[in-house]
Amino acid sequence: MSQTTTTRVLIVDDDAAVRDALSQTLDLAELTPITAGSFVEAKDHILGDFAGVILSDIRMPGRDGFYLLDYAHKIDPDLPVILLTGEGDIPMAVSAMDRGAFGFLEKPCASRDMLAVLDRALHTRKLILENRRLKAQLEAGDPAARLIFGSSAASHDLRDRVRQVARTTAEVLVTGAPGTGIPKVSEVIHMTSAQSRMPFVKRAAASLTPEALREAVSDAKGGTLFIDEAAALPKATQFALADLLEGDLGARLIAGSTEDLERISAKGAFHPDLFYRLDVMRVRIPAIAERPEDIPVMFRQYAEQAAEQAGLPMPEVSPDVIAGLMARDWPGNARALMSEAMRFVLGVDRAAETSQTDLGLADQMARVERSLLSAALRRHSGQASSAASDLKLPRKTFYDKLARYGLRPEDFR
Repeated sequence: MSQTTTTRVLIVDDDAAVRDALSQTLDLAELTPITAGSFVEAKDHILGDFAGVILSDIRMPGRDGFYLLDYAHKIDPDLPVILLTGEGDIPMAVSAMDRGAFGFLEKPCASRDMLAVLDRALHTRKLILENRRLKAQLEAGDPAARLIFGSSAASHDLRDRVRQVARTTAEVLVTGAPGTGIPKVSEVIHMTSAQSRMPFVKRAAASLTPEALREAVSDAKGGTLFIDEAAALPKATQFALADLLEGDLGARLIAGSTEDLERISAKGAFHPDLFYRLDVMRVRIPAIAERPEDIPVMFRQYAEQAAEQAGLPMPEVSPDVIAGLMARDWPGNARALMSEAMRFVLGVDRAAETSQTDLGLADQMARVERSLLSAALRRHSGQASSAASDLKLPRKTFYDKLARYGLRPEDFR
C-alpha cells in the first residue's frame, strides 16, 4: 500500500463474518476499518468531509448497496464507493459503475486485489480533500468569496467579475438596482485589488463639490476613490472629474449608480465624456429577482451577522421561514433581505407590523422597547432575572413590561 493519511474504510455488509474478515484484512494493511451491518447504521458516517472511502455489499436487507451509493453521492458526489458483488451480480455491478461507483469486487476476492482497489480509491479521496482544503484556504483570503453571498450561477459570475476587475487599475462603473449593495461590491473590488492596503475613500456624489472632489482624491492617493450614485454629481464636479481623469488621478476611481448613466448622458443630463471615462470596466450586480435561489443562503448569512452583532444566539431558520421568504418579491434586494434578517434575529414579527409612518412616537418607542426586551430574553435563554439585570431594570418593572407586551420568558428557552 502507498503511504496516505486517508486510511478509513467504511465496510457495509449484513453478514457479520464477512465484516470481521474484511476488517482483519484492512487492519493488517494498516488501514482503519469502520463496520456497519446496514445502510441505517452506515449513514451516520457518510458525511461530506468523510476522510475515507466506502466498501459496501450490493445485496442487503432493506436499503441495498445501490441506495447507499445514491445516498453517498447526494452527500458528496466525489466520495468513492466500491461495491461487493456476488457471483451473479456482475451485470448489476456494471450498472452501478454507470451510476458513479468507483469500482466493484466479486466475492470472494483476493486480499491483494481488494487492497489495490482501495489504495486507488483512498489516494483519489486524499487528493479531493486536499484540493478542497486548499480552495477553502484561498477563499478564506478572498474577499469576493467571503463577502458576496449566494450559490447561484449569477453570484458565481459576479464574484468572478469582481476578481477580474480587481486585477486591473482601470476605472470601474458598478451598477445595479437600489438595495443590491453597490457600495459593498465596490469595496470588495478594492479589498481584492493590489491596492487593498491603501485607503478606500467613499463619497456621496450629490454633495461633492469640485473642491471636495480634489480633497477626496488626495485622501485616496494610492488607493481607491468610490463615488456613490454618480448620476447625482453636480455639473461643475462632473467637469472637474473629467479633467482630473485626463491626467494621473493618483487613485483608482470606482463609480456606483442605480441609474442608467448611458441613457441620461444621451439625454444631456450627464457629461457624456465622463460617462465613457467611467465605463472602462463595468460590474453589474444582479437583482434578487434574477437569482431567487440565493435567498436562503443570503438570509442565513445576514441572520448570522445580525446575531453576532446583537450578541444573540442564531435562531433556527425553519423550512416555513424559507418558504415565506421565497414567496416574496424583494424589490429592495439585499438591503431589504438584510433588514428582514435583523428583525428575525430580534424576534420582531413582520406580519404583525404596520408601516412606521402610520405610528405615532409612543407606538414607535413601544415597538423598540418590545424588541429590546425580546433580545435580552433571547440572549439569556429565557432567564428573566439575568435579562432584567442586563437591561438594568428592577425585576418588578421588568415583569410589568413583559406583561404589557405579552412576552413570556419560557418562550425563549
